[in-house]
Amino acid sequence: MTEVKYIFVTGGVTSSLGKGIISSSLAKLLQARGYSVTIQKLDPYINVDPGTLNPYEHGECFVTCDGAETDLDLGHYERFLDVPTSQANNVTTGRVYQSVINKERKGDYLGKTVQVIPHITDEIKRRIKLVGSGGKYEIVITEIGGTVGDIESLPYIEAVRQLRWEQGQHNCIVIHLTLVPFLRASGELKTKPTQHSVKMLLEEGIQPDVLVLRTEHSLTEDVRKKVALFCNVEPGAVVESIDVSTIYEVPLRMQEELLDVTVLRKLGLPSGHEPVLDEWKEFLHKLKNPAHSVKIALVGKYVELADAYKSISEAFVHAGAANNASVDLTFIHSEEIEEGNYTEKLTGYDCIVVAPGFGSRGIEGKILTAKYARINDIPFLGICLGLQCAVIEFARNVLGLEGAHSTEINPKARNPVIDLMEEQKSVTEKGGTMRLGSYKCEVLHGSEAWKCYRKEEITERHRHRYEFNSKYLEEFRNAGMIPCGTNPESGLVEIMEIPSNRWFVGVQFHPEYSSTVLRPHPLFAGFVKACIKTDNKI
Repeated sequence: MTEVKYIFVTGGVTSSLGKGIISSSLAKLLQARGYSVTIQKLDPYINVDPGTLNPYEHGECFVTCDGAETDLDLGHYERFLDVPTSQANNVTTGRVYQSVINKERKGDYLGKTVQVIPHITDEIKRRIKLVGSGGKYEIVITEIGGTVGDIESLPYIEAVRQLRWEQGQHNCIVIHLTLVPFLRASGELKTKPTQHSVKMLLEEGIQPDVLVLRTEHSLTEDVRKKVALFCNVEPGAVVESIDVSTIYEVPLRMQEELLDVTVLRKLGLPSGHEPVLDEWKEFLHKLKNPAHSVKIALVGKYVELADAYKSISEAFVHAGAANNASVDLTFIHSEEIEEGNYTEKLTGYDCIVVAPGFGSRGIEGKILTAKYARINDIPFLGICLGLQCAVIEFARNVLGLEGAHSTEINPKARNPVIDLMEEQKSVTEKGGTMRLGSYKCEVLHGSEAWKCYRKEEITERHRHRYEFNSKYLEEFRNAGMIPCGTNPESGLVEIMEIPSNRWFVGVQFHPEYSSTVLRPHPLFAGFVKACIKTDNKI
């Protein structure tokens, strides 16, 4: 069996420099050279997973096929590589400590004092190796969350130091991403923050092999040489990562900088064939040269933070390119939509999306949005809670069901058209207990969903506790809202449509999670196509 090679990506100077995008871009280039690659994220927070975190805290919670609630960077990994991730691809400090404490309680440490070193670092190393076990991958890229110097990151940095010593330098390299700020007053790029960041890494026993420098201005040769000299890195391993118009340009920029060639050389691996990125370049060409444009309103409750709906935003980028269209996505706060202003707020858009979410805040604004789209025959896509809001609106205003609501919002609703799933009624803990991961769905032949998927059985990812109450099924069907997607085992309604409208689809699952650059999700592509075809733009 070929020995697995490890690449660690750390960050310095400041957070949010784009370690996930650099990791994904490098992985894409290595994949295009013929290597099997996966990416893992180590998150230093003590939550077991981000499933219980407010989106304002950490952005969107991404869900894998096997039901893991993970960091949003795993979405980037999947979108770039077009390879599903799993439970093993996201490790948190909470999960690490939970595992070590459970072992201690069972007596696995034979009475020894349990310490950060070696027990916590050993568990981190075990989980790093786990994702590469089984011979499926030749290269494992591990992104370490946070910034070097953060107290929470220290056990991860120490684990990397140990692993590097154990595996040998040709089997384990470190890429350090830093910022080179531009001081407008002096007109200079400043390398001192990078020097200090590398110094902090050296204090922890790690010499980076490659430096990737985020910058707003091109690096001069002198700046590269200065960084190489003072950070003890060869000049060819100083890589520029300049700001670009779209994250999907980054792989091509990294290819120009020979990042993949440098990494393979340091790992002692052959360069393989030149990366074939024709489809990627075609996608970028369509993205930058659209023939159409559509304005889409996304109504949600976390709109102040764009990362809260990251997968949806990116799915529209993919779907737009697939339709040769630019998608102008406008975020509208559902709390601002009221009975007296919803027409004014929603006028001027070609299509409307009601986004997922939890809780009562802003719910009535989402229900009014569904009403506006239905009455005005505006193409509509409701995702998870978005479907539920469309169902509630239809029950109130078409079926005339007084007090129609979800029991999540009103446990004593007179007409609970959305109710807690049966298997959820005995659940008391919040973390990791929803209906999570991939489930099958049978799609009604001839429906809008079927026209998008072109198959009668699909698999989609879920993250919810509440569902359409099947007691009301016939009433909805008879009134014109059709259940056109159901789970074959549980009978759970997964997709609802109003065939009399131009395009009105609500889904209980999260299609955005499985959209990638080279495989835009069929529902998003179909929705954007419907937006382009809209004749009477209100």
